[in-house]
Amino acid sequence: MHELGLATAVVGAIEQRAKGRPVARVRLHVGRLQRVEPGSFDLSFAVAAMGTVAEGASAEVVYEDVVVRCESCGAQTEATEMPPLCPGCGGAGLLVVSGDQLVLESLEYRAP
Repeated sequence: MHELGLATAVVGAIEQRAKGRPVARVRLHVGRLQRVEPGSFDLSFAVAAMGTVAEGASAEVVYEDVVVRCESCGAQTEATEMPPLCPGCGGAGLLVVSGDQLVLESLEYRAP
């Protein structure tokens, strides 16, 4: 379950940004190539946040599609999975443009 490792990294980033302020909500962008299972991530985030400024915070995850560019024809394709071949020309040389990211977009703090 790699979701726990990802959630632990996210909580570490939250703690650095929050500088001790309690966090109510976070928003993340996660590429589909990360293969994050939503239910597992929610549970992992809750466990990783225990005893930190993020304890009890909700995590909104925005899943980003995979975008690839073909080295042969230059076509750019967006999909929910990594295509094995270029849908345009059938070429195998695909470069990942996006879809593997893990970005902490925003934090919302609790009122004092």
